[in-house]
Amino acid sequence: MLNMEDRITTENHGLNAPAVPGRSENPGQTPVTRIEIEHLDLSFGMNHVLKDCCLAIPSNSVTAIMGPSGCGKSTLLRTINRMNDLVPNVSITGRVLVDGKDIFTDVDVLELRKRVGMVFQKPNPFPKSILENVAFGLRIHRMGSRAGIAARVERALRQANLWDEVKDRLHDNAFSLSGGQQQRLCLARAMAVEPEIILLDEPASALDPLSTAKLEELIVQLKQDYTIVIVTHNMQQAARVSEFCAFLMLGEMVETGPTAQVFTKPRDKRTEDFLTGRFG
Repeated sequence: MLNMEDRITTENHGLNAPAVPGRSENPGQTPVTRIEIEHLDLSFGMNHVLKDCCLAIPSNSVTAIMGPSGCGKSTLLRTINRMNDLVPNVSITGRVLVDGKDIFTDVDVLELRKRVGMVFQKPNPFPKSILENVAFGLRIHRMGSRAGIAARVERALRQANLWDEVKDRLHDNAFSLSGGQQQRLCLARAMAVEPEIILLDEPASALDPLSTAKLEELIVQLKQDYTIVIVTHNMQQAARVSEFCAFLMLGEMVETGPTAQVFTKPRDKRTEDFLTGRFG
């Protein structure tokens, strides 16, 4: 079995993690479920991608969805804010509940995407200034006056640990930033509209190791204010940043639980095989 304990202790990046991943810091308290996925099936035409998936995602935590390439991780993530609705010939059954409301029947799509921000695999800043990138969603949702928008932009850039690096160049084109800065800008853009949930789809796959470390530190900091779901094929990254994790294989939810338990005492042989590098 892998010796993963050293990857999920408080020594990681010098950050303070709960003594027992997946549990409240207050003994006796059960984490509040923010997202619940119930018997989710999804197909694109004849391609059956997700098969009877069930997953509970707790509030104010980092949940990692891991698995080999092509197992349905990104498709599952995109279902949470209904981005798969835009794909032709998609068929979805089952329920996805956010704060107890079914996102397919009880929630307006525009309002859902305001509450559930998303950052993609590759940085995708708009061909606009740094300021206008972050302000874009604020203007769409008519959130505040010019002064109010400026304050929200600064707050979002500070949250993304980017303000000090860009405060004197807010009117520069976003493409003038480095790859790591662009990804943090996209995170600031998502946070500017004050979502409650942030979805991260392989956010470090295009970044160098230093930028990846900065992003991981930021993710752990942000869980104080947000519920974060991260898709990754990198099991070391899942161990470093998450308190809960889920292992997906061929569209099937094989195993879920606290990160420490899944990594050190997996219940399913397929999970153990993935963690020990027998496939994936």
